[in-house]
Amino acid sequence: MQRRARWILGSVAAGIIASGAVGGVAIAGPTGESDAPITGAALEKASAVALAHVGGGKVTDTEIGDEDSYYEVEVTRPDGSQVDVQLDEQFAVVGTNADTPDGAGS
Repeated sequence: MQRRARWILGSVAAGIIASGAVGGVAIAGPTGESDAPITGAALEKASAVALAHVGGGKVTDTEIGDEDSYYEVEVTRPDGSQVDVQLDEQFAVVGTNADTPDGAGS
């Protein structure tokens, strides 16, 4: 009986540790560099805000947990230049980084 109780307790403890590790990654993802793309309704909202801020173009990449912000949306303008639009958790623009077609930043 004691052996079974130890086994059950050990299994429960392992499950708690495993779920805490997975939960920690999910919580830490948006605040660290995760490289995960934005999806769902958040993608639609972030894209709309970034395109309006830049004045048009095409969303070519997105990221949750960018090193500079909660969301990053890369917009490619019709002239080929790219602008990374940084957004906070409420989709407010907190910064931009523009690149020209020759790769130089501005």
